[in-house]
Amino acid sequence: MESPVTLSLSFCVLTLLAPPQLPPSHPPVAVEAAEPSYVPQRVYDTARKRFSDFEIMSADLARADVVLVGEQHDDPNTHRLERAILEGFARRHVPVTLSLEMFERDVQDSVDTYVSGTGGEEDFLKGSRPWPRYATDYRPLIELARAHKWPVLAANVPRRIASDIARGGRPAVDTLSATDRKLAAADLQCPHDDYFARFAEQMSGHPSGSGSGSPSASEATTERYYWAQCVKDETMAESIASAFAKLEGRPGAVVHFTGAFHSDYSEGTGERVRRRLAGRRVMTVSIIPVDSLDDVVPDSDALKKADYLIFTIN
Repeated sequence: MESPVTLSLSFCVLTLLAPPQLPPSHPPVAVEAAEPSYVPQRVYDTARKRFSDFEIMSADLARADVVLVGEQHDDPNTHRLERAILEGFARRHVPVTLSLEMFERDVQDSVDTYVSGTGGEEDFLKGSRPWPRYATDYRPLIELARAHKWPVLAANVPRRIASDIARGGRPAVDTLSATDRKLAAADLQCPHDDYFARFAEQMSGHPSGSGSGSPSASEATTERYYWAQCVKDETMAESIASAFAKLEGRPGAVVHFTGAFHSDYSEGTGERVRRRLAGRRVMTVSIIPVDSLDDVVPDSDALKKADYLIFTIN
């Protein structure tokens, strides 16, 4: 997430493996580390309160209208599992609209040009403001979508607009130009609910949040940043709902990848998608890096996060 608040933990571990030592009589051999063929993971079905497996989960997700996948940014295994989730839809011949928090509405034309095959990758990257780890984390998702001719949705509000709202709060929305206002969701509902409380708690641990300055100043800062967060959620939800409407009853699902804070606990983007798509099957997945898969026991709080929890090694 681009705001000064870190709302999704990053579990990125760099491991350096030295090649085995060879007897002196052998010349040095260049060893290239191969990417493991298996991603360690365990899947937990929170409705049934039991461990399941990846293929059973994939079959269930393929029956949904919308799937929101909450990630921990910059975690390699998380991103490999995200591709595996999309591959599960492809195996079942379910068309996907790939939706991404990581691209913003004003670069949709660049995304469309590249995904359609009418533009090159260099121009796409110049025109779409990809996240710094695009090549390792999100390129595999977009390339899979291109291969299957799936549309890709730049779902988020432009970060410059979110930054303006973080500085000015709710009044900043009313000062947006007509062009910029269309890049944010038309319907903005930002109540002080459980999601706000969770956001405020995160802010309290940040130097720019409610842990610094006078209580009134801290509350005002939290309120401004919450409006920026809320506009992101509302805009992504509106983008997802619009993409689903374009299916016009045809088979298919919108699969949205986002920081887990936006979708955990059926809050944030998830709640706002359900508001717009009442009666549709909206499912959530939360990918959680851990130190050991052998010791995983979801607690009562984890059971509330999503329909499926995917634990993987960090």
